Amino acid sequence: MAMSHSFIPLVFFILLLIQAIAGIDLNWYDAHATFYGGPSGAGTMQGACGYGDLYKQGYGLANTALSTALFNNGATCGACFQLFCVNDPQWCIKGAKPITVTATNFCPPNSAQPGACNPPLKHFDLSYKMFTSIAYEKGGIIPVKYRRVSCVKQGGVRFEINGNPNFLFVLVFNVANAGDVSRVSVKGSKTGWIPMKRNFGQKWNTGVNLVGQALSFQVTTSDGKTLEFYSVSPYNWQFGQTYHSQGNF
Repeated sequence: MAMSHSFIPLVFFILLLIQAIAGIDLNWYDAHATFYGGPSGAGTMQGACGYGDLYKQGYGLANTALSTALFNNGATCGACFQLFCVNDPQWCIKGAKPITVTATNFCPPNSAQPGACNPPLKHFDLSYKMFTSIAYEKGGIIPVKYRRVSCVKQGGVRFEINGNPNFLFVLVFNVANAGDVSRVSVKGSKTGWIPMKRNFGQKWNTGVNLVGQALSFQVTTSDGKTLEFYSVSPYNWQFGQTYHSQGNF
């Protein structure tokens, strides 16, 4: 049975609508990529997003540092990207599938090395494992195509609480879909919502003493979606502990 001409635009419109709702851009953009660290991935741990041990936090080696043009002063931390090697038959691995990585670090500019992470270039400094999944190690710097994709995470949003009674310091991670968090507020069991300030990456802080109160969090991701996670931590929460929400984005 032949498909009507009117049906094709309708399908296309529906796909665009789904993309808009999900905040996903399926267009591919030009950039370049290198790698840092070795096969073990130890060199990619910690970093400017504040995630610390990427194995412990669930990100593993599927990670990347971003150049200034993409990092957005840490606001892009947690976002997911899909990449593949292009137009370089000498170094691109033929038939390699696109990789999906999470932004976990910053690739600083280096005036002594033109190109790479220097502004205004869009650049991905991948973990060794991710780079060698799409290109040969000796390629060094390769042209890639990239696009933002939804982050797929298991379990709820996680909140790692550190600091002291007068400086609540919270890492927000394991965020699905958009992945990158643009606003955070905290609420004690005896307070209203208190806006938190981005300290760096996805670490947020407030100077309000909330010790002895159950904590709830209001989180907004870069696509404008806001969720409230009530009583994430009990009244007797402890510094240095991680607490999980019941839902995710």
